[in-house]
Amino acid sequence: MQRKWIAEALGTAWLVIGGCGTAVLAGGAVGLLGISLAFGLTVVTMAYTLGPVSGCHLNPAVTVGLAAAGRFPKQDVLGYVIAQVAGAVLGALVVLLIAKGGPNGYDAAASGLAANGFDKHSPRGFGLVAVLVTEAVMTAFFLLVILGATSKKAAPGFAGLAIGLALTLIHLISIPVSNTSVNPARSTGPALLVLGDAILQLWVFWVAPIGGAILGAIAWKAVGGDADTSA
Repeated sequence: MQRKWIAEALGTAWLVIGGCGTAVLAGGAVGLLGISLAFGLTVVTMAYTLGPVSGCHLNPAVTVGLAAAGRFPKQDVLGYVIAQVAGAVLGALVVLLIAKGGPNGYDAAASGLAANGFDKHSPRGFGLVAVLVTEAVMTAFFLLVILGATSKKAAPGFAGLAIGLALTLIHLISIPVSNTSVNPARSTGPALLVLGDAILQLWVFWVAPIGGAILGAIAWKAVGGDADTSA
């Protein structure tokens, strides 16, 4: 189990470095599409690298959603979540260290470190309800894609691509709304370094993604996704 925890921590650190790092260090150059692709590509690369070790959840909402769908042991959820949050904090620290080495330095509190938020902390000023709905719906569909792409009836070998492309699409939709979380660990890493309102608003990016993931698991069961249809 310790190997799986290490894999989850490393994978989540890479997710934050790849995704948030692109937003912080290169966002002005690559724009919304580039940042969205960066998050998707980190998941694709880790899915094929660490998937055989830990399943490559990299996300507390995914872990909870898989457990709700009966795909992951409930007793292992806490260990995975702790490892994911630890990895996200490590990744955020790496991004901050690099950013501070720039010619003008970097103030995490002033610049945000790609933290998530609503109202004045939303990229385009979206309010709490819009952010809650967006995060819940995006995570529900993300979990639905994960469950479908990794089911026994799915074409083997393509799950990583489907999941990474889904995350890219989610970012294209929701970066303007919430800076896109769908991942409580990804939100926690930067928030712990930014502090202030990023911490005060962090609850949204735990409640909405986890609630959405559970809804995704319920939807998967409703369509009989794991049912045996061979008879």
